[in-house]
Amino acid sequence: MIIHAHYDYIISGSGCAGLSLLMRMMEHSFFDDKKILVIDKAEKNSNDRTWCFWEKGDGLFEPLVHHYWNEVNFYADHYSNLLSLKPYRYKMIRGIDFYRYVQEQAKQKSNIHFLYEPVTATGTKDDMAYLQTATGFYTADYVFNSILFVQPVISSGEYMLLQHFKGWLIETENPVFDPSQATFMDFRVAQDAGTTFMYVLPVSSTSALVEYTLFTEQLLPAEKYIAELQSYLKKFLGIERYNIIHEEFGIIPMTNHRFPGAEGRVIHMGIAGGQAKGSSGYAFQFIQKKTTSIVEHLVKGRFPLQHEGWVARKFRLYDSVLLNVLHHRKLNGDAIFAAIFQRNSPERVLRFLDNESSLWDDLQIMNSVPTRIFLKAAMQELFR
Repeated sequence: MIIHAHYDYIISGSGCAGLSLLMRMMEHSFFDDKKILVIDKAEKNSNDRTWCFWEKGDGLFEPLVHHYWNEVNFYADHYSNLLSLKPYRYKMIRGIDFYRYVQEQAKQKSNIHFLYEPVTATGTKDDMAYLQTATGFYTADYVFNSILFVQPVISSGEYMLLQHFKGWLIETENPVFDPSQATFMDFRVAQDAGTTFMYVLPVSSTSALVEYTLFTEQLLPAEKYIAELQSYLKKFLGIERYNIIHEEFGIIPMTNHRFPGAEGRVIHMGIAGGQAKGSSGYAFQFIQKKTTSIVEHLVKGRFPLQHEGWVARKFRLYDSVLLNVLHHRKLNGDAIFAAIFQRNSPERVLRFLDNESSLWDDLQIMNSVPTRIFLKAAMQELFR
């Protein structure tokens, strides 16, 4: 027997995007009398990932910040420095803390319901959004979907790099870390496969998340990630004895592919909505902007999708240019990021990576990298 039920809003996927939207809905009284269904194949109850992002002041999820850093190290053969991020702070939120926090808040709301079953389809019919599972057919004014049902087909003129990473949370017997400083990017590792760097995120003097990250088209054999982490710990941090407390592995698309913002009354979010920045893979803060906009539009009775303006198109072009350079190996990524951080303040670089920089900021960033290489790539992308 197929269950039929109607809700005001359905959130399809209970990861970062889905639960961020739910949290913002719970913060606004407009949604107190709205029936909301959150559906995913399984409850999020494990520490499957760690989100790191920079932010000014306190954000909505400030109670969940596991650790933060005001200073970060940048290392490359071309340039190294300890960078002050003020007025930003680099923050870490653990997946398990995020999931539990939002789920506990939702349990206090009688209008919010969770269902754990694989979603088989979403769509729009008779001016109503719908979602299907094996046992149910659910309708709503809108479905907010963050499930990527199929991988995007990359067409001519589009690029697809993968940001893939393996991280170890390690503990050492003796104090070896400075928890007031993170390593934001360490490019001193081999660059043979493509843009490759390490993160080191200390949360105490004896504990840190160490992450091996690459921007490439292909994944590596599983043993390669392990070997590189072991080598880095020994060679650059002088650590040979440690316990691995937690492991994580992730893949984020870095692409200029145009993900659909909406299909009828199905609004896409997260990776499925193109919230991962094409040139960096950062997604957490872009998801927060997207979900904030959705809530603002719903409260005002508007269609919950903001049209792409010239600023968004400008940054989409910038992303395409960098992807062009990296894809065709016109310049190594370590040289690009070293030049940008060497010739600009961290605040300007972070504004640029957040898609919040001014035209003057943009010009200064552009002036940091080899004009001949990037101008040619820009012309190719403009006239493609």
